[in-house]
Amino acid sequence: MKANAEKKGSMDGDAQKTATKETGKARLPAHEVIYRKLREQILFGEIAPGQPVTIQGLTGSLEAGMTPVREAIRRLTAEGALKFQGNRRVIVPPLTAENISEIIYARQWLESHMGLRATERATPEDLSVLTELDAALDAAIARGDLRGYLEYNYRFHAKIYELADAPILATMAEGLWLRFGPSLRVVCGRLGTQNLPDRHKDLLGAMRTGDAEAAARACREDMLQGMEQVRDMLQPQTELN
Repeated sequence: MKANAEKKGSMDGDAQKTATKETGKARLPAHEVIYRKLREQILFGEIAPGQPVTIQGLTGSLEAGMTPVREAIRRLTAEGALKFQGNRRVIVPPLTAENISEIIYARQWLESHMGLRATERATPEDLSVLTELDAALDAAIARGDLRGYLEYNYRFHAKIYELADAPILATMAEGLWLRFGPSLRVVCGRLGTQNLPDRHKDLLGAMRTGDAEAAARACREDMLQGMEQVRDMLQPQTELN
């Protein structure tokens, strides 16, 4: 019992150190650090949809104690990113055909509206950041780095949400990423990074000229292109379910 307590204390201490390291001067609580780490594991498909994982297993992979892991699971379950299976197990819910249709329906308006708002507010410095993120994404594709592709693609879109300055809409968009992100990893793994086109260059071109309507169209088309790949690749599986 004493050894377990010492191990747990060490894990929580490591999480607190990570909080300080990741945020520089601002120190996040350990439970927030663990929540963000688990959220990223889900978002970038490190936990495969439908694959049960134990809470004990998560404490090991996250290098954290049981309490912050349970809190992270509670929050992510409330967000729809995880689902309890009983026997101290959770899963990332697999997408159904109906789920995919709902996500596409919601994102069509969200992505285009966020792109429009971002274009109206972006500074030259903001456009430089987006250009750098897109270049990093292209480099990840060129070297076959699937995790890098997923991360930079997400960060590119997250920057658009930030520039749009619409926090309620951004929360909705982020929640949808948590729902389809794990399946995007599955699809990209099957297709390979060389077969992952996007409309980021069109979006950046429209933003540079201040054409908000063209930027909105590029965002919508980029989203549809990606989500249709997810739907087409997962269609046989969802039909079986």
